[in-house]
Amino acid sequence: MIKKTMSIKLPNGESEKVEFKTSFGKEVIESLCAFANASGGTVFVGINNMGVPEGVEISQETFQQWTNQIKNTTSPSIVPDIEEIIIAGKKVAVLSIPEYPVKPVACKGRYYRRKGNSNHVMTIEEVVNSHLRTFNRSWDYHIDNQHAIEYIDLDKVVRFIEMSNRNRTIPIQDSPLNVLKKFELERDGRISNGCYLLFMTGESHTSTVELGRFETETIIKDGIRLKNDLFSQVDNILEFIRKHISKRYEISGAPQRQEIWEYPLDALREIVLNAIVHRDYTSPSDTIVKVFNDHISVFNPGKLPDDLTVEMLISGHYVSTLRNRQIAELFKEAGLIEKYGSGIKRICDAFSGTGKPPLFEEINGGFMVTVYSATAKNVVENVVENVVENVVEKGNKTAIIIINLINQNKNISASKIAQLAGISERTVQRYLNLFQKQGIIKHIGPAKGGYWEVIEKMK
Repeated sequence: MIKKTMSIKLPNGESEKVEFKTSFGKEVIESLCAFANASGGTVFVGINNMGVPEGVEISQETFQQWTNQIKNTTSPSIVPDIEEIIIAGKKVAVLSIPEYPVKPVACKGRYYRRKGNSNHVMTIEEVVNSHLRTFNRSWDYHIDNQHAIEYIDLDKVVRFIEMSNRNRTIPIQDSPLNVLKKFELERDGRISNGCYLLFMTGESHTSTVELGRFETETIIKDGIRLKNDLFSQVDNILEFIRKHISKRYEISGAPQRQEIWEYPLDALREIVLNAIVHRDYTSPSDTIVKVFNDHISVFNPGKLPDDLTVEMLISGHYVSTLRNRQIAELFKEAGLIEKYGSGIKRICDAFSGTGKPPLFEEINGGFMVTVYSATAKNVVENVVENVVENVVEKGNKTAIIIINLINQNKNISASKIAQLAGISERTVQRYLNLFQKQGIIKHIGPAKGGYWEVIEKMK
């Protein structure tokens, strides 16, 4: 549609919905495609990139030529509204395009998307996901052409039914095969990508998770690689993390002592569930879990949706978008997910009283969450007063911290004490040697693999 308006207020500058061009050309068409693939936008032709009107020679015939060129260059063809306006006495052409319902729109075989005030070429993954979202489907819903129903472990489907029935008023009584059909995991004798990942009999590179216990960024003390089904991965990942973090016991007068972990386990579970459910399984990258002395990081392939920022994620002011609808539905049905979009808030709340807050960041084409261990101050404040005051000089805070850390974990290493107490390992070793000479503590067993014992009574 071609309109003619005498005057209009010019936007302050380029943005997600505004582009300035001095003349019509392929960059104008690329911008229109980028707007169509996002939430729509407008190109002002006759304005330089500083926002100053320079004008452009236009006529009814010019507009028709531009319209034909845009239609012939784009696929599916798009037709913008074109308007002639006058700004500061200069003729300016305004080309507006709404968000296109069938995405993505290509310009000479290339796909563009608007991000900020510039156009970006879409990756293959972005093109695929954009197309799937158009039809309200996700990658996991589509048929797996590499695997058949024979690759599905029906015993795992039975376990899923048992998990689901614990959360249902009316239990599932169908056979495993019928359950797959009802959840559209199997259609016309063929299984979906999600079905295979959830209930596979063997292993798959697609679901690979790398886990490591790191002493430093380059020194690995332990590591495993998972390639199994997604339900099993939840427990496997959490088991590995629990193996490599510490816990203590607090006596509060209750019949049983309270077990307190270095990290809140519910929050760690939420992080693991988010990683599995929201992972981009079309990416060649793996999910990577790293456990360090003072923090844990979880990297997951797949960036946030284009209309969602880290700030929005933390604030909670957003609408949850599911990358893998089938996987998310099955996890929710099994009772592993309570409510879509509430996980980040629960993670932040769980760490609110432990010191440093979690870090959420987009990095290397993926999303990473980093959580931090409680500080030595947090640990010591919760340790029940013991025999320390009888065996070390009063007022020596460092000595008290070290003895308390040994009391709560007899297998603790000098490096771990140093990290928790915020002092050098050399200083820790000096205290340990002094305590042993004074008969305050003793080390039982070999240097590596032994344990500490605090002697409660002194002569």
